[in-house]
Amino acid sequence: MILGLSIPAFIALHVAISLIGIAAGLIALPAQAKGHFLPRTQAVFLITTLLTSLTGFLFPFRGFTPAIGVGIISTLVLAVAFAALYGFRLGGRARIVYAVSATAALWLNLFVLVVQSFLKVPALNALAPTGSEPPFLAAQGLMLIVMLILGAAIIRQPSVARKAASRPIA
Repeated sequence: MILGLSIPAFIALHVAISLIGIAAGLIALPAQAKGHFLPRTQAVFLITTLLTSLTGFLFPFRGFTPAIGVGIISTLVLAVAFAALYGFRLGGRARIVYAVSATAALWLNLFVLVVQSFLKVPALNALAPTGSEPPFLAAQGLMLIVMLILGAAIIRQPSVARKAASRPIA
């Protein structure tokens, strides 16, 4: 049991939180890249993505695993994103720091989604049973390219920083 939940129930909770974070990120960050800052959606994205990392640490692991490594990196990246958005209100270089850290946080969540999809979806697993085959590498490479383009598009939107910094955070 974890937090009073059976392991399957806790896994379902963890996955649900993760999918909410991914969905919010896939709404908030492309909107930001187009010059529209969505403060509530950004907050949902950041909070649920952080909760995804934190709940991931509660699984009964023995020793250091790749999942723990991704969780640590994600937590650190999210701390930077929270500071840039809520501490520095995207002022000055914090706008670029936020664009990079928020995009990296979404990419890490999507990276895990792709890994889990190839592990758990039979059709995908048949294409890449070990996770080192070309279909898996192509999916991860494409995801990285899309995230790099998204991050660059967010950085090119200077008006978003002024709009976000002038709004009260709620």
